[in-house]
Amino acid sequence: MGLLTGKTALITGAARGIGKAIALKFAAEGANVAFTDLVIDENGKATEAEIAALGVKAKGYASNAADFAQTEDVVKQVKEEFGAIDILVNNAGITKDGLMLRMTEAQWDAVIAVNLKSAFNFIHACVPVMMRQRGGSIINMASVVGVHGNAGQCNYAASKAGLIALAKSIAQEMGAKGIRANAIAPGFIETAMTAALPDDVRAEWCKKIPLRRGGTPDDVANVALFLASDLSSYVSGQVIQIDGGMNM
Repeated sequence: MGLLTGKTALITGAARGIGKAIALKFAAEGANVAFTDLVIDENGKATEAEIAALGVKAKGYASNAADFAQTEDVVKQVKEEFGAIDILVNNAGITKDGLMLRMTEAQWDAVIAVNLKSAFNFIHACVPVMMRQRGGSIINMASVVGVHGNAGQCNYAASKAGLIALAKSIAQEMGAKGIRANAIAPGFIETAMTAALPDDVRAEWCKKIPLRRGGTPDDVANVALFLASDLSSYVSGQVIQIDGGMNM
């Protein structure tokens, strides 16, 4: 028996990267996994097959997480096909960095829509399902920049700070219904995006981290597993930074 045996998880933006790592971790612990991405291409199908190979039900859904109507439709499909939604991970996100004076309205709007409005969309659609089940765990994928800010990322930082406040508010609204909501705030995580950074930039980052290394997608997935499972049954409204001690 795994920590999530018999549970169904819905994870947004999970065809690759951290979202995929979370999906595989949940599946390894017995959860059936529904996931979304903007398109379910060959990469998405491969992720679906990897999850299913762990002996659970898996399906990828093509969906623009920032679109309210599409989200309502996808959640309805997941409920019909999986029978329940016990865990929601709001992981979908993009970056369009730039200093405030050079940032366009389109850059601001796109990041807020994909990173923050998408979480509203999915929580709005999933909470009625969780209320009928008398329980559920909602996990918002924030960032350390949502806690501390970051020059050149005011749109991204604002969206991630919003995800933290959203989780805390949902925790207060839904606690009496047995629904928990928390946020994860990763720091410097080794992904395809950070791998493209110059070696000197990466080395400078690591100097600022007490553990002297970047995190891995599995480091994030392990905390997501804790928050999704009954191990955290009395944890709600919290933000957990996964940053090797960079921000204390």
